[in-house]
Amino acid sequence: MATQAAAADGDDTVGWMAKQLSRYREVREGIERETLPLATSVDGRTFEFQASLHGLELRCGGYVVLEAADSPRLGQVTDLTNHSISAEIQSAPGSSTSMMLRLAVGSGVLADRGAPFHDARIRPARPDEVRAWLAGSRPTRAALTVGELMLVPGVPADLESGGFNRHTFMCGQSGSGKTYSLGLLLERVLADTTLPVVILDPNSDYRGIGRLRVGADPELAGRYQEVGDQVTVWGAEFADRQLRLRFDELDPRTQAAVLGLDPVVDLEQYSALAELLAARGAGRPLFTSLSELLESPSIGLRQLGMRARNLGVLDWSVWSQDEPSILQEIAAPTSRCTVVDLGSLPTMEEQRLVADAVLAALWKRRHAREPVLVVIDEAHNICSADPVEPLSKVSTERAVQIAAEGRKYGLYLLVSTQRPGKVHENVVSQCDNLLLMRMNAASDLAELNRLFSVVPPGMMAGATTFAMGQALVSGRIFPAGAAYVQMGARVSQEGGADIPVSWAEPRRHQGTPQ
Repeated sequence: MATQAAAADGDDTVGWMAKQLSRYREVREGIERETLPLATSVDGRTFEFQASLHGLELRCGGYVVLEAADSPRLGQVTDLTNHSISAEIQSAPGSSTSMMLRLAVGSGVLADRGAPFHDARIRPARPDEVRAWLAGSRPTRAALTVGELMLVPGVPADLESGGFNRHTFMCGQSGSGKTYSLGLLLERVLADTTLPVVILDPNSDYRGIGRLRVGADPELAGRYQEVGDQVTVWGAEFADRQLRLRFDELDPRTQAAVLGLDPVVDLEQYSALAELLAARGAGRPLFTSLSELLESPSIGLRQLGMRARNLGVLDWSVWSQDEPSILQEIAAPTSRCTVVDLGSLPTMEEQRLVADAVLAALWKRRHAREPVLVVIDEAHNICSADPVEPLSKVSTERAVQIAAEGRKYGLYLLVSTQRPGKVHENVVSQCDNLLLMRMNAASDLAELNRLFSVVPPGMMAGATTFAMGQALVSGRIFPAGAAYVQMGARVSQEGGADIPVSWAEPRRHQGTPQ
């Protein structure tokens, strides 16, 4: 009997506690629903708010409507964190109960400047409200539709084409969809603008950008059809044109870097090269290939030839005196889009040589003031944060020069990499536009926060959760601020896709039933 009585008392206690907990939740959620969410703006441009975690619909990067006393205002949440506060609730006359309220505390920016307000109700914006606002804020230039807004499905993500007159930095770790997305972006530039494009392509990812892919959207494919005739691929094989250079047309700094010459350490040989270049400037005959130096009557020039032979430079496949040079194309373009297939070259030295030679040629013709989008993929190989090899040093210096001074001449950079910390800071810091895909490295995100301080840190942090093909877009290419974008489908053939993991399928052993 005593045991039964104890069990009954225990059941009563559990039941009483369950009722109290249920009542506690009802009171807490009732308070949160009645008093939240509320927003306040003290400057008419930004706002802060509190919202209940119960049924929370607000998301960092999402769009909201703030129903102030004067008129509704559209805004965007740029920071959102969890927060808890303790409140004293009167539970009976003369007594109170401490209650913990769980809140979401955040801040954001308003779409348009206006009067300050307080205690405005806040709710998620409808797709039609977001679409109308973006349409109103869009300039009259061509809109490059690259997908849809990630947090407002169905609303197109349109980039401002004129914004590419500022340098652009694109980054994302391996597997984020960076190569695919860069190809998509270049497709839109080629299809919807008249801006010429030069692509330094170290992995042969964009050699198919002029060819339609099977199954492409018919409408987009129709608009893109004529682009194929405007693309020329320069490569070592299976290309429209063979990727070739001549030593005598190279910039003097590049020539010295090819031979590994230092003006102080290699005094005599550097002087011989300088004399050779001076002879060219005076109109006197000049050798056409490095191998000819081995037959020169001049000791200094023969030493240059032997140096080239010992360094293996004479064996580089890129040299040719008979075929057209890529630098002739850069000096007098015959194609709207020039793809320089660096990945088809057999050595990293040749890739750096061609990249530097192309950048030097673009800089040389800068006074023509003819706009061109210069795409540097895998930029850490061309404008390294800490260059060591002679050719890497000169190509980095060249990229830094274009980043600092090229824009006023119409040289617009689009720099892409997996590791922003490995690209020279003086290149990244000159970029106004950012396309950030998935990035898990805390050090890289911290560096991007420092260099792109106009991007809200809360939105930057979202890059760690991106799925493939999702990106943060900010800068002149998206005048409405910053946005999360889901990239759309391409129409051209892409490279850089992952190798199928069919090797991970369950292995069938001999005798295993089919």
